[in-house]
Amino acid sequence: MFLSIFDVFKIGIGPSSSHTMGPMTAARRFLDELKTNTWPRAARARPAALSASLHGSLAFTGVGHGSGRAVILGLCGQDPKTVDPDAMDAMVAAVEASGTVQPEGHPTYRFRPAVDLVFDKRTTLPGHPNGLQFAAFDTDGQLLLRRVYYSIGGGFVVSAEELDALKQASPAQADVPYPFSDARSMLAMAAASGLSIAAMKRANEEATRSRVTLDRGIDEIWGVMDGCIARGIAQDGIMPGGLNVKRRARGIFLQLDAQWQRNEITPLMANDWLSLYAMAVNEENAGGGRVVTAPTNGAAGVIPAVMKYFLKFNAAAGPQAVRDYLLTAAAIGGIIKHNASISGAEVGCQGEVGSASAMAAAGLCAIMGGTPTQVENAAEIALEHHLGMTCDPVGGLVQIPCIERNAFGAVKAVTAASLALKGDGTHAVPLDACIETMRQTGMDMSERYKETSLAGLAVNVVAC
Repeated sequence: MFLSIFDVFKIGIGPSSSHTMGPMTAARRFLDELKTNTWPRAARARPAALSASLHGSLAFTGVGHGSGRAVILGLCGQDPKTVDPDAMDAMVAAVEASGTVQPEGHPTYRFRPAVDLVFDKRTTLPGHPNGLQFAAFDTDGQLLLRRVYYSIGGGFVVSAEELDALKQASPAQADVPYPFSDARSMLAMAAASGLSIAAMKRANEEATRSRVTLDRGIDEIWGVMDGCIARGIAQDGIMPGGLNVKRRARGIFLQLDAQWQRNEITPLMANDWLSLYAMAVNEENAGGGRVVTAPTNGAAGVIPAVMKYFLKFNAAAGPQAVRDYLLTAAAIGGIIKHNASISGAEVGCQGEVGSASAMAAAGLCAIMGGTPTQVENAAEIALEHHLGMTCDPVGGLVQIPCIERNAFGAVKAVTAASLALKGDGTHAVPLDACIETMRQTGMDMSERYKETSLAGLAVNVVAC
């Protein structure tokens, strides 16, 4: 099993990797297939109109997550990594006004969002809770092509056929030096090789790219994460969506910075900075800004917050610490995704913030000198204390409880790393057992608590 660090950490936009980045990517994939002209149709048939429907969790919380906007932008040919967040509103408004999309390299297609974009809450597609369906028609309204895609978490998108193949295929042995698929094999390979988890992950990455390319890519990821913290701190005002939630990061920063300038040390200072960084990222995410899936947008604040916190209180740390931190975190994230899920729509928020906290705990433990067994212990502690966490966003927005939840995920990560470093790596619950428990818990969890906004805070806050 090999999942690249660049699959775990993807540069994109908020507010959701599964509900915003995924739908935009799926729309782009549909355009790409239309452009190939390899799909069966009558000789003279040409696509002239498009439609899209969102199903399951995408239908229930898609408005709050900007899923419809994402589909429109994707059908305009935009990509989550390169789209200009400041230009998105104008692009969407132009499509709504004209009733057409004009992606580069394609003819103009009729696409009227009010008619051709449907949030179908009645029909759940069979493969995954986050389903999308796209269709193309000729000038007479005859169906030419229909495709189903699933946004399976963290910005990953697969077709219906690809999802079936994933479910039926036996895991292939990756052509990398250390193809660990679970924590047990990861620790065995570390013991046999004498390498750290970060070093094994680096060796796997360098099987397909040069060290310079790898480091440049990791540095770009951290640059976007760090920039997201800075933008989140610089912004104030009310976040979009109708809940009238006020941005708090800037106000908290001004208080903490004043204390810092006065050399005023308080018992809560470390936690305060840690929470600030996490909230800054997720406020920026909620506003549709540029973020990195870590491993999802809803949990995007935990991993950068812990790294920024480490840099804040450890002036000697440099770029290599950041790289080792992210490589270690990506190794743990890949194991979790392979054996369970990072999708809130599949397993609840334990799969999002819980996974992010485990990844951050592992990374922090590693750069503080932890052994591979201590790193695995740190990840397990953090994940264990997120088990059962539901995903019940108020108003279908990634704001309440998501923003503060990232702060708590970061605090738990630091606590887990500290506890693991105080031990020798020996512990009762293996990380693999904790991951399997998360998977089972997610399967048992009511769909009402898995990013549908049909229960929990999503209804009780309104009721109160």
